[in-house]
Amino acid sequence: MQSADHFSHYRGRFAPSPTGPLHAGSLVAALASWLDARAHRGQWLVRIEDVDSPRTVPGADRVILSQLVACGLHADAPPVWQSTRNALYRAALDRLVAGALAYPCGCSRKDIENAMAAGAPRARHAELRYPGTCRTGLHGKAARAWRLRTEGAAIHWQDRAVGPQAQDVEYTVGDFVLLRADGCFAYQLAVVVDDADQGISHVVRGADLLDNTARQIWLQQSLQLSTPQYLHAPLVLGANGEKLSKQNGAQAIDTSDPLGALNQAAATLGLPSQSGSMDHALSAWTAAWASTWVRPEGQTRAT
Repeated sequence: MQSADHFSHYRGRFAPSPTGPLHAGSLVAALASWLDARAHRGQWLVRIEDVDSPRTVPGADRVILSQLVACGLHADAPPVWQSTRNALYRAALDRLVAGALAYPCGCSRKDIENAMAAGAPRARHAELRYPGTCRTGLHGKAARAWRLRTEGAAIHWQDRAVGPQAQDVEYTVGDFVLLRADGCFAYQLAVVVDDADQGISHVVRGADLLDNTARQIWLQQSLQLSTPQYLHAPLVLGANGEKLSKQNGAQAIDTSDPLGALNQAAATLGLPSQSGSMDHALSAWTAAWASTWVRPEGQTRAT
């Protein structure tokens, strides 16, 4: 596995989950990551995050790749699929287990809920904090999953878009899952391993993933991997005020009018509308992005 230190230039990525075609919200993330790579004169990769096989929609990966091409967002290398990379994830988990940084867990979701204070309120969509039940052993239960220890995981980082961030992972999330009870490797492990293996230096993604960053940095530190720079772009919201998704009416982008779809994405990013050819529009947005996020010497600009 290679760390980002092995790459002297910018390398970014767009990593969609193939649960359906790209919609207006996911196109914002794709455009932002593509523009950041182009503004840095770096490389832009596409990774299909299909590690969560029960949620994968057959054929959605090919639809997503064709949508990106239709919008002029061309990758600099062939795409990779997480479903082909389980050996890498297993090797990373084995390293953590060998270092006593990961342990087997026999708790079901119901067990965790019961272990928490009865009737304790929890915000909608908030994490169900793991109370550390199996840190000291399975106590007669069969192993269901593997978790990462988070003792002392008070993480501070600088996000290029939203500024300084901090999270006490142990208090907020607890020891989080690396290998799920259904045999699937967890997103947190897969994304950290893939970013390191592909030499990703900059991660540009939607603000809905901001809360995942501390867990990923802790996992990078546990595996002695480099931490990329992060930028979390604004979200497109549905009619209910929540992140646009299939669940609240997101429609596939209209590839018969790719410039129209890109103009909507650009507006969400605070970029001006463009007309004319696709190449002209993407070039103009790259220049606008560079003037906002990239210093002349290639350093990112803190906000």
